[in-house]
Amino acid sequence: MAPEPLIFGLTVAEFEDISLKVCFTGLIAYMVFIIGHLAWESKAGKYGAIWMFVGLGLGFLGFISKEIIIKFLGID
Repeated sequence: MAPEPLIFGLTVAEFEDISLKVCFTGLIAYMVFIIGHLAWESKAGKYGAIWMFVGLGLGFLGFISKEIIIKFLGID
């Protein structure tokens, strides 16, 4: 059986796992910037900005908590 192809010295599965985490972290950081910019442009104030971050940030908070739960339960 032929060995699995390597990308930068990693197997395809390892490369996909690392790139998903790195790229999704970058996407989350960009989304935080967008929410902050939206709060600034709309002049939402401190309380409005907090609610914008809470309301719009629940999606990536779910992704992060899913990864923590997977590590905690040892499902990996």
